Amino acid sequence: MEFLLQPWPWYFAGFMIALVMFLLFYLGKRFGISSNLETMCTIAGASKFSDHFKTDVKSQQWSLIFVLGVIIGGFIAYHYMTPDKSISLNPQTVQDLQELNFQNAGATYLPSELFSLEAMLSPKGFILLLLGGFLVGFGARYAGGCTSGHAITGLSNLDILSLYAVIGFFVGGLIMIWGIFPLLF
Repeated sequence: MEFLLQPWPWYFAGFMIALVMFLLFYLGKRFGISSNLETMCTIAGASKFSDHFKTDVKSQQWSLIFVLGVIIGGFIAYHYMTPDKSISLNPQTVQDLQELNFQNAGATYLPSELFSLEAMLSPKGFILLLLGGFLVGFGARYAGGCTSGHAITGLSNLDILSLYAVIGFFVGGLIMIWGIFPLLF
């Protein structure tokens, strides 16, 4: 059991991603998380308000089980398979984050300045969550999928539009972290 608590080698993760992609390709399925939001909206009754949500929920059950597995797997990995909750950050990164008022940079995976209940319920935190959620949701639908769908499925299928989307995700991320993020904190 001790081997489960050690970091697994990168090549094992790469092999497992390739295996899952092969199985999905073989079964005629596409991988992505954002399309599950449409399925959840359909289940919640959004089809009463928009024809866009009139989809066959039964054909998407596998992807909802996949999302549930991701959530449960993440919970198990964090709470039971992570011996050290701190992360190793470059000292320059720690200094930069401390200048942005992140006092415990590197102490946990999720900094309390962003992910505590207090931070999320503050006016600033609430607006950031609402605006960020809208922008991510809109962007994923506008791009025809999320980062995982384009970067893993799209690129492995040699889809040129997925390449453009992934380049756009990276450029947007760089603009956010180097331009907008320092203004917010």
